[in-house]
Amino acid sequence: MNRYIIQSNRLNGVMTIPASKSHTLRAILFGSLGHGKSMIHHYLPSTDTQTMVEACRHFGAKITLSPTTIEIEGIEGKINHTEDVINACNSGIVLRFCAAVGALAKTPVVVTGDHSIRHQRPIKPLLDALDQLGVSTASMRGDHYAPVIIQGPLKSGKAVMDGEDSQPVSALLIASAFAEGPIEINVRNPGEKPWVALTLDWFNRLGISYENRSFEHYRIEGNARYQGFEYVVPGDFSSAAFPIAAALITRSELTLRNVDMNDSQGDKELIAVFQKMGAKIDYDERNKTLFIKKSPPLSGLTVDINNFIDAITILAVVGCYAEGETVIQNAAIAKQKECNRIHSIVTELKKMGADIRETEDGLCVRKSRLIGTAVHSHHDQRMVMSLAVAGLGAEGETIVSPVESVSKTFPTFVHDFNALGAAIREL
Repeated sequence: MNRYIIQSNRLNGVMTIPASKSHTLRAILFGSLGHGKSMIHHYLPSTDTQTMVEACRHFGAKITLSPTTIEIEGIEGKINHTEDVINACNSGIVLRFCAAVGALAKTPVVVTGDHSIRHQRPIKPLLDALDQLGVSTASMRGDHYAPVIIQGPLKSGKAVMDGEDSQPVSALLIASAFAEGPIEINVRNPGEKPWVALTLDWFNRLGISYENRSFEHYRIEGNARYQGFEYVVPGDFSSAAFPIAAALITRSELTLRNVDMNDSQGDKELIAVFQKMGAKIDYDERNKTLFIKKSPPLSGLTVDINNFIDAITILAVVGCYAEGETVIQNAAIAKQKECNRIHSIVTELKKMGADIRETEDGLCVRKSRLIGTAVHSHHDQRMVMSLAVAGLGAEGETIVSPVESVSKTFPTFVHDFNALGAAIREL
């Protein structure tokens, strides 16, 4: 079990933000379901990427990877069978998206995953919706978690589903696009809307017909057919949050490349929140570059974080360094990510001396003096990176473990941060 040992240090220099995981995984899946050859350039080389590649190979797609490009020969939206059980490993996207797409087959499809997938990432909203559309579904342990068995085919019709978590909604939208007839989906309590919008942005790019009324009602025509495509994956705003936060709490100046503020990723809203807290951040649209300037002391504020829920752990860290109180609201779905991110970040920052507490749907943190200590990541990559950033501003030495999960989204995290002057050792 590896760990990071972090010393407080200021940063300086230029970082190129890694490619978006969310776009990379969608590009692989849509390329696999298309007609002919698709080419995905500058993808994120991560464990989640490899997991989606293997899943799509089980569906029948032919996929070749080089260091910078993924070449895919698609299956035209037709799944005859799966070659083997699909192992989502630690990816909620692979779990939900591939379970839904598996419903296009007439033979059973089995999807499982690691301990977090089997016990922390519910799939009941998706299974319930698939049941309404003629699909036979079962949670093998009867607890609404993976392993799950899916047997289609997905039929034309109507379904009602809970939408607090965006992934089941996106998953059903994608599968419905390839159904043999139109499907209408009514969503109760829609949340994380920018991430559904990101999926619909892919529909727009590929010419897939749909109707969307306020993220509460969708009509998908089905029988989607499109040619293979070429796509360059943009930078990941979820990953950009960590160097931005590190610069703010260490009073450093950084330049971040590969940042497209016109992209549809929801986590770009965090930049506006940091600016409201007092951060000086400039953007060069032509060169897709962010400049984080040395800022005055930050001020706490109240934030509805539902649109960029993955940022909850790093915003909690920044809240420790902001004057007054930072209140994060509408974050209940964060309890069902790779770990319970609300409870976990509160628990670990308290070990470092943070004045922080859980609320019913989020957390509240006041300016705190953080002291380095040993903290636990709960096997969650965003916890690892958030606690490492906290350590860059804390007094003394911070030890974060385990850290292997970082390979999901930011495999070059330590290398890239140390290139900026950070003092992070991996043992």
